[in-house]
Amino acid sequence: MKPLQPYFSLLIACTALLTGACIAEAQLPADEFTPVPAIAADARLAPGTTITAANVTEFEDVLDSAVATLIKNGNAELEVGAHINLPIHPNYVAASGEYFGQAKLGPESGDMEDYIAGRPFAGGLSADDPRAGEKAAWNMRYGYGPDESETEKMVWRYKDQADDSEERKIEMYGALMRFKHRHTRDPRPDYDNNPANLYSALYLKVSYPFDIRNTQLLTHTNSNDAEPEQAWIYLNTQRRVKRLGTGQKTDAFLGSDIMIEDFLGYNGRIRDMKWEYLGTDEVLAPLYAFNQLRDDQKTVVDEFTVLDFNGRGKCMPAITWQPRAVVKIKATPRAEDHPIGYRIFTLDAATFAPVLTQIYDRSGKLWKLGMVALSDSSQHFPENAEWQGVVTDAVSMIDMQAQHCTTIEFRTHIPEGGLTPKMFTTQQMRSAGR
Repeated sequence: MKPLQPYFSLLIACTALLTGACIAEAQLPADEFTPVPAIAADARLAPGTTITAANVTEFEDVLDSAVATLIKNGNAELEVGAHINLPIHPNYVAASGEYFGQAKLGPESGDMEDYIAGRPFAGGLSADDPRAGEKAAWNMRYGYGPDESETEKMVWRYKDQADDSEERKIEMYGALMRFKHRHTRDPRPDYDNNPANLYSALYLKVSYPFDIRNTQLLTHTNSNDAEPEQAWIYLNTQRRVKRLGTGQKTDAFLGSDIMIEDFLGYNGRIRDMKWEYLGTDEVLAPLYAFNQLRDDQKTVVDEFTVLDFNGRGKCMPAITWQPRAVVKIKATPRAEDHPIGYRIFTLDAATFAPVLTQIYDRSGKLWKLGMVALSDSSQHFPENAEWQGVVTDAVSMIDMQAQHCTTIEFRTHIPEGGLTPKMFTTQQMRSAGR
């Protein structure tokens, strides 16, 4: 299988009309990765505008309904920022053109065939396509991200929104690796030595507090969606690795408001949900430029500069929200005993990153609101210049019913020396727990 071509080489080839890749590239809409919403020109949304409980009714047409509810209740305010065309790694863009139209869905939900790299279903989605929601889910799953990333400082905070207090703080190390469909680091596009046929692996290790120090979590996402999910946890009290059952992935992780299935937006199997395409929209979303934030929007944790939070209970990332074109999909669990009723994902149309997630309980009542604060990597820390995509700086999951939230601050980078597959094994978990 041939390696991905650098984007500048592909452009030269297209200019000369010498390759089939340029023909595929030309089939991509010109704004596939740079859609500009019409509301970016809305005078109401001038950068610096603040949306509060006093004026929120004037902006409901450009706000996620759950975000509007938070503001109406006096639990949050929102500052508008300028629209930014976010970078997408040129290798990912090139692969989307080179393999345009090649990926296809199989006969059963969750079946993916002939996908190699890039955006699997580029070129737009149609409401007339009964499987458009599933295609959007695959675009989310295979959205661009570095092949390897490392979070030296990840701080989880459990907060009572009702009495405006912080209950607990947990600090972790995190690492993420893609074994297949790689775009930026060799081996590309896949690791040859991958007997488990993994797409990606996520590893977390607790460093604080000391009563749960060395607690670890490892999840494997298989390239074949039909394969059972794999997750393991190491508890320092038991000093052994335990495999997690399917039901445990929907439990509150370490007592937080977040379940393992919520990780990375959605960390479950595609086939385990019924996906419905809800169409496109234009809303304010939590995307911004990190180095344009004010000092009062950042904080320092153990010499690491990270995002601050504000609003009641400090549940909202202290950022600006910019006008974005978005795609909305609904995911309903197929399992009758699943603890949630359904999720509605708001996906940024440029990146297919899940920026907002509404979670409803089994009675159909809004339960939680998840939000991901994404920054432009070209306007970030210098060590992230290689990233060329959106960087996750913070996550918040707000339990709207219990008036409680869990927030996470990240300081993530691309490791200079690279990660190794052995880091993502149960053997490594045992060694790290000693």
